[in-house]
Parts: sequence; structure tokens; C-alpha cells
Amino acid sequence: MAERAQYEELMRQFSAFGAVRRELGRILPSECPSGSAAVLTLLCRHGDMRMSRLAELLAVDMSVTSRHVAHVAARGWIERSPDPADKRSRILRLTPSGLAQVDELSRRTAQLLADRLGDWSDDEVGQLIRLMTRLRTSFDDSRSAPPRPTPAESPHAPHTPHPALDRTTRTPA
Repeated sequence: MAERAQYEELMRQFSAFGAVRRELGRILPSECPSGSAAVLTLLCRHGDMRMSRLAELLAVDMSVTSRHVAHVAARGWIERSPDPADKRSRILRLTPSGLAQVDELSRRTAQLLADRLGDWSDDEVGQLIRLMTRLRTSFDDSRSAPPRPTPAESPHAPHTPHPALDRTTRTPA
């Protein structure tokens, strides 16, 4: 087990990681702030879902989720349709325009990471991915858990994740 000094240094590195998250946030299009990017990314990764599931994956209050959803719906990136199992609920679904926005977010993020990590070997990048995945798992991050099926999810239309998001569970900052 690591010594206290190592954990303290790790804590300092976590704090410094905020600069990385801020830089990732600066590359987002002005019409797609980080909360909107997170909504789009999660819908692309997990498929159609209820707002309550999205709030759970975002790990934020339902009122915050509602604001993010309203923003992306107003831009035509998602559609909200009645849940056949519960007409009071809505099912959120990416539109083709939303998928194009996810592609743009993925392209921008990949380019920034390629620019900043260009002097890293493939093995080093892979090691970072494995360690961050393990860290997230240690904290039991709900975004890494498989989605729980809802009654409205059709067994006849399985979700195929977007290829760019198949590789990671990164949520834009």
C-alpha cells in the first residue's frame, strides 16, 4: 500500500488535473458547453434513455439535467418522445444533427489530445487509459456501470454505440 506522502502527491495531481479539464472545455464549440457535450456523449454511448437515467449518469440533480437537455433539444441535437411504458416520462434520443455534433466533439478532443500527448508512446497512452479506468472503477463511478434497461427500451432495436466512443468512456469536461 502506498504511503501517505504518495497519496498527498496524488491529491495535488488531481487538483492540477483541473487545468487539463479546463483546456478540454475551451475547445468545445460555444454553442455546446460542457454539460451539453456530456449529455450528447452519454446518449451516444448508452443509447436512448429516460431523463432520470441521464441524471444518474451525469451524477447531477434532475433540475440541472433538465437545463442541459433543454439546451441540446433547442438546437435539434436530441428529441424527446413520450415513454410508451409511462406517458409522464420522456425518452431522450440523439438526432442525426446530434450525432454530427458528437463527431465534431470527438474530433476536437482527439486532436487536442494528439497535440498534447504527441511525444508519448502508444504504450504510455495505453497505460494512462488503463490506470484511469482502474481509478474510476475504484471509485465505482456510475458512468462506467452498464446502463440499466428501462421498460421503454425495445429489445427489437439494440443500440450500437458510436465507433468514436466505443474506445473510451471519456465525458467532455
